[in-house]
Amino acid sequence: MSKTVLIVGASGLVGTAAAIAFMDAGWTVVAASRRRPELLEGRRYRHLALDLQDAVACRAAVDGLDDVTHVVYTAVYEMPGLIAGWSDPRQIETNGRMLRNLMEPLGERAALEHVTILQGTKAYGGHIRPMRVPAREHQPRVEHPNFYWLHEDFLRGQSAERGYAFTIFRPQLIVGPNHGVVMNLPPVIGIYAAMRRAEGLPFSFPGGADWVWEAVDARLVGNAALWAAGSPAAANQTFNLTNGEVFSWRDMWPALARTLGVEVGADEPQSLAQYLPARAELWQRITAEHGLRPIPLPDLLGESHHYADLCFAYGQDRPPAPTYLSTVKIKQAGFAETCNTEESFCHWLQDLMARKLLPPR
Repeated sequence: MSKTVLIVGASGLVGTAAAIAFMDAGWTVVAASRRRPELLEGRRYRHLALDLQDAVACRAAVDGLDDVTHVVYTAVYEMPGLIAGWSDPRQIETNGRMLRNLMEPLGERAALEHVTILQGTKAYGGHIRPMRVPAREHQPRVEHPNFYWLHEDFLRGQSAERGYAFTIFRPQLIVGPNHGVVMNLPPVIGIYAAMRRAEGLPFSFPGGADWVWEAVDARLVGNAALWAAGSPAAANQTFNLTNGEVFSWRDMWPALARTLGVEVGADEPQSLAQYLPARAELWQRITAEHGLRPIPLPDLLGESHHYADLCFAYGQDRPPAPTYLSTVKIKQAGFAETCNTEESFCHWLQDLMARKLLPPR
C-alpha cells in the first residue's frame, strides 16, 4: 500500500530536502508551510498552507489528512537576532505549542506509523558549556532551557499512547540551497563575497579564532529521514547526523573563493550580522548589474547572518570548545551515507548562482 508523508516546514532546509527524498522514492507528499516551497516547483505534491501557531487552523487542516501515515516535522520558530532567543521562554513555549497544535489533532485522527523530529547540538548544551567529546546519543540529558525537551517529551508520550514509532535526529550545521531561512550559510557567504568584490576588496575571512567544525548536507538529512521512515532499526531512536568528517573554515575558504570567482585576502574580522545589512543599497546595485532576482536583502538572509558570526567564531580570540558528534550509532543502524563538506558548500554556492540569487563568477 502507498504511504503518505506530511512534511511540516517544507520550505525550510530539511523540509525541502526531505520532501524531495520522499517524492523521489515514490511516496505521496503533503508539504505544509506558510508559503509554497520554491524549490519544489515542478514536482507533484500537495501543498498545505498552514500557520502552526494557529491552533484552530491546525485542527481544521487535519480534517483532510486522514491518509497521512508518516510525519517529518522540521518547522521551527526563531526570534530576531537568533542566538539570544535560544533560551528565551517565549521562543521555547512557541515551538512547543506549534508541535502540539498539529500533532494533538493529527494523532487523534490519522493512523500514524512514524514521526521524525529534529534537534541539534544544543541538545548537548554546547551553546552554554563545553560538550563531552564526542557527544553520544546515550549521554544523560543536559538540562537547560530548550524547546527540544518539550518536543521530545511530547512525542514520547503521544507515540506510546497512539502506537506509532518515532526518530529524533541531531544534525550539525546543515548546508543547503534555501535562502531567507534562519540557519544556512551559503547565501550569506555568497552575498558577502559579492559585496567585497563590488567594493574592490578581497574575500577575507571575517571570523575569529580557528574552529574545527562538522556539517551535514541537507540532502543527507532528507535521505536519513526517508531511511528512518521505513527502518525498524530507527524506531524510537535518537541519532546524531553529520557528513562524516571535520573541516576548518580557513582551510575551506580558498575553495569557496574559486567557486565564487573572488580572491582570498588576509583575515579581516568583522560581524556579518552588521556588515551585510549595512550594505543593502550596495546589494540593490549588484542585483541590477547582474540581473539577479529582485529579492530584498533581508529576505535572502533570514537570520543566517547572525548564525554566520557564531559559526565563524567572530570576536573569539581562542577557539571555542569543540562540538564533535559521534555518528557511530546511525552507521551501525544501517544509514552510512557520507558527504564531502567542501564539495557540499561549493555545490550549493553554484546552485545559488544558477538560480540568479548570487552573481556569476
